[in-house]
Amino acid sequence: MEAHDLHCVESGPPVTVIFLGLNAFHGDASACLIVDGQLVAAAEEERFRRIKHWAGFPAESIRFCLEHAGVDLSDVDHVAVNQDQKAHFWRKAVFSACTLPNPALVLDRLRNKQRRARVRDQLVSTFPGAGFAGEVHPVEHHKAHLASAFHVSPFDEAAVVSVDGFGDFASTAWGIGRGNRLDADERIFFPHSLGIFYQALTQFLGFPRYGDEYKVMGLAPYGEPVWRDSMREILSLKSEGRFALNLSYFRHHRERIAFSWEEGEPRFAQLFSERLERLLGPKRKQDEPIAQYHRDLARSVQERYEEAFFHLLNRLYERNGLDNLVLAGGCAMNSVANGKVFRKTPFRNLYVQPAAGDAGGAIGAAFSLWHQLNPDAPRFRMDHAYWGPAFDDAAVSTVLDEHADRLTREGCAVEHALTDEALLSRTVDVIKG
Repeated sequence: MEAHDLHCVESGPPVTVIFLGLNAFHGDASACLIVDGQLVAAAEEERFRRIKHWAGFPAESIRFCLEHAGVDLSDVDHVAVNQDQKAHFWRKAVFSACTLPNPALVLDRLRNKQRRARVRDQLVSTFPGAGFAGEVHPVEHHKAHLASAFHVSPFDEAAVVSVDGFGDFASTAWGIGRGNRLDADERIFFPHSLGIFYQALTQFLGFPRYGDEYKVMGLAPYGEPVWRDSMREILSLKSEGRFALNLSYFRHHRERIAFSWEEGEPRFAQLFSERLERLLGPKRKQDEPIAQYHRDLARSVQERYEEAFFHLLNRLYERNGLDNLVLAGGCAMNSVANGKVFRKTPFRNLYVQPAAGDAGGAIGAAFSLWHQLNPDAPRFRMDHAYWGPAFDDAAVSTVLDEHADRLTREGCAVEHALTDEALLSRTVDVIKG
């Protein structure tokens, strides 16, 4: 769902039914538009705001989607949001009653839910005079993730898996997709989460920003898994493909872990407890040089993540025997693990939602609702990720001309590759030096 260097599909036949999908009031805010079951446009808000992982209400993404389709908000029949505050209500209630969490934690979550409940008000205030009369539908977070992968995949039948931090009180969901139906009743609930495990250790390694996990994944190949035993102390594997955190090393289940966005940039407070430093040593400061210890720790984190990930996938295959697998959720962006699926599991075919994180939840919410309301409708296949704004050569040249002096000062040279082959050849030459 990139906004730069993308092309857009041409507008289709006359509009009959329009669905707007949203990921709102969280990191990677986004919107998509499907018309008669066909994806027409999709974009992340960060592409317009120019702030990575922008969080909040995706007003500009919505505006782009509507303008690209040539419709107004008043033409939208249904809005699907990838969050359902009523999902797993009794589990939340029981957890709160049994654990007596910090009252601030409960109040913070209630405020977030209230914000999400005001989607209709946000639409009306963002597009005054548009006369929005459509329906707003909440879609459970992991159902949206799973739909974002399966409903647009090339498979008529597949094992479906969603793994992330948390959404609607769950961190992981899995099951089977057949035709237009998703049966994914298996879940791992709060407070246990592979996403929280990886994010907490990412923070420990001195990478505190939202979305910094890729830095740990990139650092891991330079180390050895010498902290393997410690990782197994932090994250244990259970029967039936499940896993559990040793909660003594974490804070999210008993304290208010602030999640905020300043000017749209999401920020998380520290997820790990002081006990983690007693186990692993002092956390790395942001300006501290990366030592071999940090490389080894990153490798150990990645290895334990993979052990839990493949523990789940292999159990899912044992139970269902399907060769096809689809993945979504923020953890499905761990490309190192994804690249080992065929080596570490019996699955033979794999589809990963290109926008696997919460941004793709907008697509999943829209298609989940579409197939719920149209159970016999043909499926759409998402075989590329180019659904955002496009820029032709003239537009790119204009920007380069405007910044020509700066490019010269920075020692940059501008070259025009006329074909993909020429671009690849030139890139190879530069890499070779």
